[in-house]
Amino acid sequence: MARRAIICGGSIGGLFCAAFLRQAGWQTIVLERSRNELSGRGAGIVTHDLLVNLIAKTGASISDLGVQVQDRIAFDLEGDRVATLPLPQIVTSWDRVHSLLRALVPAGDYLLDKAVARYIDDRADGVTLVCEDGSQHHGDLLIGADGFRSALRGQMLPDVQPQYSGYVVWRCLAHEADLPDDLRDQVFDSFGFFLPQGTQILGYPIAGPLNDLRFGHRRYNFVWYAPVDGAELADMLTDATGYQHSITIPPPLVRDDVLERMQQFARSHLAKPFLDILARSERPFFTPIYDHLSPVFARGQVALAGDAACVARPHVGMGVTKAASDAEALARHLSNTAIPLALQSYNKERQTASALAFDTGRRLGSYIFAAPAFGQNLDGRNNPNLARIMAETAVVPAVSD
Repeated sequence: MARRAIICGGSIGGLFCAAFLRQAGWQTIVLERSRNELSGRGAGIVTHDLLVNLIAKTGASISDLGVQVQDRIAFDLEGDRVATLPLPQIVTSWDRVHSLLRALVPAGDYLLDKAVARYIDDRADGVTLVCEDGSQHHGDLLIGADGFRSALRGQMLPDVQPQYSGYVVWRCLAHEADLPDDLRDQVFDSFGFFLPQGTQILGYPIAGPLNDLRFGHRRYNFVWYAPVDGAELADMLTDATGYQHSITIPPPLVRDDVLERMQQFARSHLAKPFLDILARSERPFFTPIYDHLSPVFARGQVALAGDAACVARPHVGMGVTKAASDAEALARHLSNTAIPLALQSYNKERQTASALAFDTGRRLGSYIFAAPAFGQNLDGRNNPNLARIMAETAVVPAVSD
């Protein structure tokens, strides 16, 4: 009889786990806490060759995966180009990758509205997951792919908590058809940067709704890292009713006055092309940047993967690639080895690789706020880390042999 894995989390990381374990001969069931099918609000994903290869390895199609850009371009405050780095890369969307992987899960093996209450790890008889609705699911292995606020990690490693970085990321999307021709020609076909010291912005094209890649139907993904201290963050996480959300706030609940303060800051700090895009975008939203690294990725019959195991700051675009790599390694080690030994090998391989991604994300984040102090070198021309940021944010950190 095939071994059975219970996967908590129906986002991209959980779907990668299901795809690779099924290829290794496992039965899988995916449990997602949301009541509705997931959507990434069109968020962009920067792919690396490793990620593209892993998507293909699941059996999903990589044709029409996203938009091909050829160069990385840095702009100054007025919108003039100050640096160009030839670097072909595919940029895609969360929705596109999720839909490709979601189609690989058979009907009945993906259950919504299944929030985790706790698990019971009986190593002689497998592991049992208890959901908040009272249902129980038993298997040989339990995988926590339930995000950086993982309920499974909370039980396994209660002392491991995400740490706030001191800045947030503002995101929004602008439709290609809403951009004037001169602005579209200036920014749309490249991976763009504005790199003053003390803040950082980047943007790139992604497909339109339903993966529409036709000229004029695509969207521009706007990403802005901005400093926010703890007191200001608490205010930003408070909705119009006075309720302060923990960790993050649903985008529709961000107060209008918070958005207006962001717009005022943008008008004095953003390069003109990005300011023009912001003015034509959908409603922006923000996410505080946290990171964490679990000291172990497996214990007993339970394994952690993706953001549940480690969140690295997003400057390398490693989140999805790291989750896919976790899933592939887990299935590979489990394919021909007893579970305890397989999880030991998985932990050694992926905790080491994730620690490198974690450290790299922190280092790249430090470039944003490096001396001189915030408020200097705001034109985007004189950042001593400009070339380094453009190059290093495109490279997956590799563990040396």
